[in-house]
Amino acid sequence: MLWQPSLPDHYTKMKPDEAARLITERRAHLGESLVILGHHYQTDEIIRHADYTGDSLKLSQLAAKVATERPVKWVIFCGVHFMAETADMLTPDHVDVILPDLSAGCSMADMAAYEDAVDCWDTLHKALNQRHAGAWKGRIIPITYVNSTAAVKAFVGANGGACCTSSNARQVFDWAMSGGTTPALPGEEIKVLFLPDQHLGRNTAASYGLDVATETCLYDPRLVRRGDPLGGSTADQIARAKVILWAGHCSVHKLFRPEHCDEIRKANDALAPGQEPMKILVHPECCKEVVDKSDLAGSTEFIIKTIRAAPAGSRWAIGTEVHLVARLVKEAAQRGVEARILSDCQCLCTTMFRIDQPHLLWVLDQLAGHSIRNGARQGEPKVVNAVRVHPEVRAAALQAVERMLSLSTPVARAD
Repeated sequence: MLWQPSLPDHYTKMKPDEAARLITERRAHLGESLVILGHHYQTDEIIRHADYTGDSLKLSQLAAKVATERPVKWVIFCGVHFMAETADMLTPDHVDVILPDLSAGCSMADMAAYEDAVDCWDTLHKALNQRHAGAWKGRIIPITYVNSTAAVKAFVGANGGACCTSSNARQVFDWAMSGGTTPALPGEEIKVLFLPDQHLGRNTAASYGLDVATETCLYDPRLVRRGDPLGGSTADQIARAKVILWAGHCSVHKLFRPEHCDEIRKANDALAPGQEPMKILVHPECCKEVVDKSDLAGSTEFIIKTIRAAPAGSRWAIGTEVHLVARLVKEAAQRGVEARILSDCQCLCTTMFRIDQPHLLWVLDQLAGHSIRNGARQGEPKVVNAVRVHPEVRAAALQAVERMLSLSTPVARAD
């Protein structure tokens, strides 16, 4: 996690309505030079200020697109650090990407460090070569979920792999299992190393038709640091596995449990004849046991589209971040669709929650030259909290991103 300096007191003590008014003023002053992006997991007070909303990759693509259509200088990404990194890589060099609070990180992304990924790569190849008397005839193709650092994306890109999102993981998985950048030769064994979300990797492997009990294994870098050389798996498991899963997860989606699904099913069983049963709709970052017990599983965009297309009278239990679910519940009710969150626990992305109106106003004040120090107004505009990816890291990371984009439908302009 990066360090974020404390804000001056007048930002934190300001009433929300006054902060909202000043944010609107600063936006008007900065005009066409500014774009504000709001991730779906943000609070309503942030979403109302966003020019565009979406998932992390969609927003980065939109920022890049808008930057070619008007004289954009600044993109404020109301999300978390890895999202701002991706936006920085996809936007032109003259555009500054700003994260309102530098401490807004991602626990999942932090579970996969570059150094650990390199160690894993060397360990897996060593184990497989030892198994085959020093001459393993195969390849490992790495895939990283877009929820990863630029350094890990660079590791994947440099080793012939690709990024994926929850909506296109299956397409990227198909590409990798077919040999990735070089089609697999007859008899060549292809394995996938999937970082950093074990649950998306496991659910994607299952959808591909693999027996996840025997054809996947788990690599945990924490166990390596405790002295387990293969990260919790055996040499036999690594040899048999078609997919090696990194031991990472989403702190939000891990809170949804199979018993939450069981409670919905039990309530459905108690309905009177003719009453509409509740369907379960979850994100594939949930564990496989939850996905297996759901009616539908898909990306954030899939969840939104499913609820918006749901017929009046239908009932839904949704397993994803609470702020997004709350907006969907309110919107669906206006169409006669009943929706609720799958679990009553507070399924909140705490790092995303660090982005608030005081921090958004603070970065806008700096851009507009409205900073105040010691009671005196200073009119020197400046960029604060810019997120910049090193050029060498950017080049390799973009390879991974661009391989994914070549397998995906281009993003449409959002209204």
